[in-house]
Parts: sequence; structure tokens; C-alpha cells
Amino acid sequence: MITRSQYEEAKRRAIEMLEKACIVLTEEEKNRIEVADFGLGDLYNIGLQIITYINTDRYCAKELILFPRQTCPEHRHPPIDEKNPGKQETFRCRWGEVYLYVEGPPTPNIKAKIPKGREKYFTVFHEIVLKPGEQYTIPPNTLHWFQAGDQGAIVSEFSSTSIDEKDIFTDPNIKRIPEIVED
Repeated sequence: MITRSQYEEAKRRAIEMLEKACIVLTEEEKNRIEVADFGLGDLYNIGLQIITYINTDRYCAKELILFPRQTCPEHRHPPIDEKNPGKQETFRCRWGEVYLYVEGPPTPNIKAKIPKGREKYFTVFHEIVLKPGEQYTIPPNTLHWFQAGDQGAIVSEFSSTSIDEKDIFTDPNIKRIPEIVED
């Protein structure tokens, strides 16, 4: 859970980062920024700020804003039905540096710092380092997780339809849809 004041502060910081990166949002888009703490109450270690530009039955476009060393936890986008094999997504780094981990041969001495006490929920360690202008496409139903570098990061996501509530996380304690508590 996250308090309303924590949620609003994270939105404010995300907007500052977007402005620093010269990414312009309308006021309506700024108001729609989602702050995901994944139900763990540890936003600055495990969390993500998201603005969804469009999400239709054919495609989706988002900005993912990560604070310094903030981690989006390990998950996959499973098949939905025989017509939908799961979300395929391309991450393009716009600002900062992001460490992306996918299935494949593990990279020795990874750059990310796994959040303390949550090590058992991170199982894939094939590292892709994305700097501004670099991108990587993740196939459907592929385990992945990512973390911003020391400055934070902004990543554009281009994907097939996003159905976040269907994501499967390695950590069974995660709740993808935020629960906000008024304070």
C-alpha cells in the first residue's frame, strides 16, 4: 500500500524527471501518471511510475519512469488466449541508464543491486544495459525485470496490448494494481 501523499510526491518527482529529459506531457497526462508500489510499501526500492499514452486492443505506448536504483520486479506477460500469446514489448531508453534482465545465460557481476530480502524473487540474470537511444524487444511470456542506474531512467515502452492485471510476478506478494490509502 501507498499513502496519498507518497503517491503525489512520486508523481511530482516523475514529472520533474520527464521535464529534465525534455519529455513534454499535457496537464491531463501528468494527472494520469500511475505510481506502482506493487503492494510492498517500498516504493523507492521496488516501484515504477507510468504514463500510458494509448492502450488499445492492438497496441500500447507508455513512458516508464524509474527513480535512482528503483526496480520493477521480475514478471512475465503470459498468453491470454489462443489469439493473444501475451504482451511483446520494446523498451527504448530515453534518459539515464537501465539494467534489464531476461532469460538467457546469466551475466557475471551484474550492475543491478537486488533489493535486500527479496533475492529469491529474482531468477533471471542475462543483463542488457540500455543507454539513451538503445532499445531491446522482449518476447511474450519472457521473465524479465529491470532497474534504473544511479541517476534514474526513463524508458519508452512500445508493445502489443497491455493487460497489467494478467501479469505474473515471481514474488507472490506483489499486487500490480496500486492500493492508495488516504492520509
